Amino acid sequence: MYAVIEVGGRQYSVKKNDLIEVEKQDTKGALDILLDKVLLVVKDKTVEIGRPYVKGAKVEAEVVKNLKGEKTIAYKYRRRKSSHWTKGNRQELTQLKIKDIVFSLS
Repeated sequence: MYAVIEVGGRQYSVKKNDLIEVEKQDTKGALDILLDKVLLVVKDKTVEIGRPYVKGAKVEAEVVKNLKGEKTIAYKYRRRKSSHWTKGNRQELTQLKIKDIVFSLS
């Protein structure tokens, strides 16, 4: 069984016990998080596609830790203008462990 979920504007294909890194989530100190934006669920040979989300489907996840991603560099250079700048960014991420995919056929 696996599902495609939407978190932070991105889509992730997840199974039970997967570790994923998503944009930082405001968990307010909670250890568990419930993700209800499920776009697709595959159970055995049954495929349920949401419009836009699958009704009655939820993904339970555990917050493992908050971390920072790789540093990305943006550099701009203008030829013959003596103008250039460099900026760097490290995205804040939350690492989630998928505990269970809850789905009931209706």
